[in-house]
Amino acid sequence: MPLVAFEGEVIVVDREEQVQEAVDYLRTQRVIGVDTESRPSFQRGIHYPTALVQIATRDRCYLFRLTHIGMPQALADVFADPDICKVGLAFKDDINGLRRRRNFTPANCVDVQSMVEQYGILDMGLQKLFAICFGKKISKSQQLTNWENAHLTPEQARYASTDAWATLLIYEDLLAHEPLPREEVIRLKTAEKERMIEHQQEIQDQRLREQGIEPPPHLTPEERKEHQAQKKREARKRKRQRQATRKKLKV
Repeated sequence: MPLVAFEGEVIVVDREEQVQEAVDYLRTQRVIGVDTESRPSFQRGIHYPTALVQIATRDRCYLFRLTHIGMPQALADVFADPDICKVGLAFKDDINGLRRRRNFTPANCVDVQSMVEQYGILDMGLQKLFAICFGKKISKSQQLTNWENAHLTPEQARYASTDAWATLLIYEDLLAHEPLPREEVIRLKTAEKERMIEHQQEIQDQRLREQGIEPPPHLTPEERKEHQAQKKREARKRKRQRQATRKKLKV
């Protein structure tokens, strides 16, 4: 699978006097792709503020270094502008990170992950989504680098711009196709769930065999469905019994 990256103009915004020109350009756009980066944390419970927000069109990407300029009001206003569609992936986390820098009310922010299921796509990661839509691969090699460094490396800048650009392209590609009928989506989700169950069973069986234990027979999909239905019936029965007991105690 060929590796691709953003090849347009990359503009690093790390001084306050650069912000307005960048925002003026973004306000001329109907749709923009967005992603953010933070310094990686390797300790549980420790999180770092958003260090970078990258905003891309098809041929230009701005890298706003929030560690240098904070979250300017003019930039926050872009995210609050209902006339500009902002497209992201797992976008709620990105927006929350930006709002911790400067509070704003987000408007017209679209999460691609909320769309893909309608098209029969069950993988949610950016790299997999891009491969499914375009048959090409994007690199994630810079993901765990330090985004708070004094200067971004060329590799970091290209990686960051590629993520925002790729998200925009996926969004546009989805809109260019018709969503699947709901029944087909349900069928695909059911098949994927069964595939995951079978895969988990294979792993469990292999571990048992490594211990010299013969794995037990597994339920068929139909038997699993009946087993789940039986568990629900038993749960409802227990609930009715608890309700009856409470009524008796009140009397």
